[in-house]
Amino acid sequence: MAHRLREVGLDFIETAPVRLVFAQEMAASPEAVHRALAKDVPGWAQWFSAMTLARSTGDGSTREIRLMGGVRFQETILAVKESEVYAYRVDVANVPGARAIAEEWRLAPAGTGTGVRWTFAADGTAAFRLVAKLGHAGLGRAFRDAVRTLDRRLAAQGS
Repeated sequence: MAHRLREVGLDFIETAPVRLVFAQEMAASPEAVHRALAKDVPGWAQWFSAMTLARSTGDGSTREIRLMGGVRFQETILAVKESEVYAYRVDVANVPGARAIAEEWRLAPAGTGTGVRWTFAADGTAAFRLVAKLGHAGLGRAFRDAVRTLDRRLAAQGS
């Protein structure tokens, strides 16, 4: 059963009770990575293996996301800064115990490529927070796999 989560802003990404931060370097440029994150929303399902659907909704300031296992999110974009940041919050989710979720993808030049830092920030019931923290290794693996797959995809596109 989907339920509305608490509206949070960018400050939540730094203050959330659960903050999982992952980082990896890519060969692709910050501009190409940012374009894949912010402009090619349907493409997420091609490089983030847990995702089965990603689409912009409304005027492009919101997204619908579906993950394996039937997880569904409706999200609002919080920040888009060219070649630097892409952040969003989850407004509606069918995840039991979730009260607030926001994510930020921060990009920085790294040699000839890009340093990518993804922060998953969340709040919820005690059980939700525990499960989120226990999921750190799995989320880290999913992030690393997604970044490698996106890097290969961008290289194949000549980006």
